[in-house]
Amino acid sequence: MAEFKLDASGLLCPMPVIKTQDRVAELNNGDILEIVCTDPGALNDVGAWCRINGHKVLVAEQNETQVLIKIEVMR
Repeated sequence: MAEFKLDASGLLCPMPVIKTQDRVAELNNGDILEIVCTDPGALNDVGAWCRINGHKVLVAEQNETQVLIKIEVMR
């Protein structure tokens, strides 16, 4: 298991999900991906993408300026 980061700041829907999907395709089972973005819609969009594709959302938080999502890759 390894941890990786994805900076999707400044990108609007659907790009944070597309970037997440592309990065997850390169990762292994059990790897953790931390996604940082500024699009508040990514909280729901990435969470829905994870549910559809069987990945686990570990953290989903939002503050005034950014969204932080951590997912575990499940294969």
